Amino acid sequence: MTDLTNASESPSFEVQSRPGVSVPFEVIGPLLALADVLIIVAAGTLGGMLYHLAINGSIGSGAACSGLGLVAGLTYAVAAQRLGLYRLNELLEREPDNGRVLTSWGFAILVLAVVLFLFKVGGDASRGSVVCLSVLGGIGLVLSRHTAKRQLRAAIVAGAIRGRRAILIGTQNELAQFARRDLLVKFGLDEVERVVLPRNDASNLCSAFLKAQTETVLRRVREVPADEIVLALPWSHTADVELLLDRLRVVPLPVRLLPDLAVSTILRRQTSTAHRSYLVEVQRTPLTALERSAKRVMDVTIAATSLVFLSPLILLAAAAIKLESRGPVIFRQRRHGFNGQPFVIYKFRTMKVLEDGAAVVQATKKDPRVTRVGRVLRETSIDELPQLWNVLQGNMSIVGPRPHAMIHDYEYGKVIANYAFRHHMKPGITGWAQVQGSRGGTPRLELMEQRVTLDLWYIDNWNLVLDIYIMLKTFFELIRPRNAY
Repeated sequence: MTDLTNASESPSFEVQSRPGVSVPFEVIGPLLALADVLIIVAAGTLGGMLYHLAINGSIGSGAACSGLGLVAGLTYAVAAQRLGLYRLNELLEREPDNGRVLTSWGFAILVLAVVLFLFKVGGDASRGSVVCLSVLGGIGLVLSRHTAKRQLRAAIVAGAIRGRRAILIGTQNELAQFARRDLLVKFGLDEVERVVLPRNDASNLCSAFLKAQTETVLRRVREVPADEIVLALPWSHTADVELLLDRLRVVPLPVRLLPDLAVSTILRRQTSTAHRSYLVEVQRTPLTALERSAKRVMDVTIAATSLVFLSPLILLAAAAIKLESRGPVIFRQRRHGFNGQPFVIYKFRTMKVLEDGAAVVQATKKDPRVTRVGRVLRETSIDELPQLWNVLQGNMSIVGPRPHAMIHDYEYGKVIANYAFRHHMKPGITGWAQVQGSRGGTPRLELMEQRVTLDLWYIDNWNLVLDIYIMLKTFFELIRPRNAY
């Protein structure tokens, strides 16, 4: 836990751990729904076979009854979802849910009866089979519900269920109402860090937080692996909420707001059968998990394929560098990547110097530091090919904002608004700014401002088609290089 209630003391950090094997919170509901559907299909098959055995003396074929069971199962799953039967907080209540289970099951049977009537398939499935399905399915659902609730309570106690990793930031009074188990059960959150803000009133919190604590929190947010940030603040203190949101905008994580003490009191008085808990999303992540996965698959595929086909060119460039001058073939330099995390970028060495520190001078036209081979490599962008390995490592993407030297990030971050937002996505080998002509050095501030504007437009409008378009346009840009020296 990070405690900032005493600004004069250095904060201490403690991250709670959980067992190595655990089940994600989000899959519990779908898994239980799938289990219910399978139970109903099994009940339909077994019911049909038992009915035929009792009437005809043979078990017969259960295919038709299995189909009816599938219809009833899917209908039941939809109805149960609507009644909140698959929400974890409902599953962990000790009170039996027999009423809602049987209500959902009765609705499923009613829908099944309507289907049999409308499609006239009663000849394939007798009324006796449907009755057997109704009885066996109802018993199976009630028993499985009871077993699932008991097993899930034991799993919660054992720490075998994990939620979305969350960093909590809030005042002591608001955070006190949320224990770790409550966060998991009600909101699906797995607390990995808790930051307690100063115990001042609303008029002093903003001024206190604007000091060194802000950087402390941002640094900790970047250090702790988390899926989202959750705020626990009084909703009436809008200035505090706005301040935190403004500071957290540089972090590429979704930010959500927990109900405060007043709202929680109202929510506890809900009279509906299915009680709900609410999280207000106040900042979304630039890319969803599905979008990040799709982009990553494309990156790995293109990078691996390119390394194979371009390997002769890469070897030729490496040999030319080695023959012309002494020094390493690969130039390494620290840069900031996604969420401002540092990484080492790889490029073919094109200069006689290896700058990576407090002073990094951008290349200029006819720069004497550039070697003859290096000039060719820079003009054709062949010097960027080793970054394909950065892509495979996961530090970079094929398309994204170009990473700058760390010292330049620090300098431009102070004078260009929203400069840090470039780190909301992985840096790229090529990018929207580059295909719009913003390549090479930026000797004037307005040139970097233009590049940042283009980078932020790309982040706000990202999609896979745009990435493909940028890659294709990059090819034509390389045919007529400009501003590259």
